[in-house]
Amino acid sequence: MSRTENVELTTLCLVMDGTRVLLQNRVKADWRGYALPGGHVEQGESFVEAVIREMKEETGLTVVAPKLVGVKQFPIENGRYIVFLFKAEKYEGELTSSDEGRMEWVEYDRIDSIGAVADLKKLIDMMNAERPCEFQYVEENGGWRAIIR
Repeated sequence: MSRTENVELTTLCLVMDGTRVLLQNRVKADWRGYALPGGHVEQGESFVEAVIREMKEETGLTVVAPKLVGVKQFPIENGRYIVFLFKAEKYEGELTSSDEGRMEWVEYDRIDSIGAVADLKKLIDMMNAERPCEFQYVEENGGWRAIIR
């Protein structure tokens, strides 16, 4: 049995400004709706470098001292998709949008009413927890179930 599997490495970043959260209204069909911005880690790139680059590309902002606060994962064909979850409360620059979707500051208490992607509020709550955590999707009965550890 091989201990090697295919892995896709990505990052997401929770940017907080008081009670507001920076969200991207994604336009891609595979994950449409309000979500945290982020993207793939490029070959040879550190995870911190990746989240800083992706945030700049998608939001126009340079996040300062992003902190790793957890990991999200789910199965893909012959492997798993791993998302390194970062949080940043300091940033520089001017907010812009990208081809990925329009960027918006959203009050945290409005997330459930704006057409957010599945489990966004649970994910944000986990990312704001006192200790780093894991957010894992497992396949169950033809659907997905989120497990938070």
